[in-house]
Amino acid sequence: MEYEVVDTDSVAEIEMAGIDQFPAGHKQLTAALGLDETHVNVWRYESGDSTAFHAHREQEEVFYVLEGEFEVTLGDPEDPETRRIGPGSAYAAGPEVGHGHEYLGDDEGLVLAIGAPPVDDTFRDPETL
Repeated sequence: MEYEVVDTDSVAEIEMAGIDQFPAGHKQLTAALGLDETHVNVWRYESGDSTAFHAHREQEEVFYVLEGEFEVTLGDPEDPETRRIGPGSAYAAGPEVGHGHEYLGDDEGLVLAIGAPPVDDTFRDPETL
């Protein structure tokens, strides 16, 4: 890939409400941007939506809050750290590190999520890694 520019309004939202670990909808930008080395998503949250506390075996992730207030849970499942973060805040979790967040606002929350390497590294219970 040399370069690509995408207007996120032109990327279709994917509904994944049937999978407990995902919020109701998000936009996968990976293919639209022609990326080979990272996964990029924009997650949309409504009041009470959350991403379950989980970990990945290989992938590290970075989350950047675009809109809204979130409660973030990170670290050891036996003694996790919890913080409130808002627009302009970011957090990262390396492979095998527990992480998740809950949207606290009443309107829409948006998070930019970037993961690498771009492996099919599904949600895992951090206690079983």
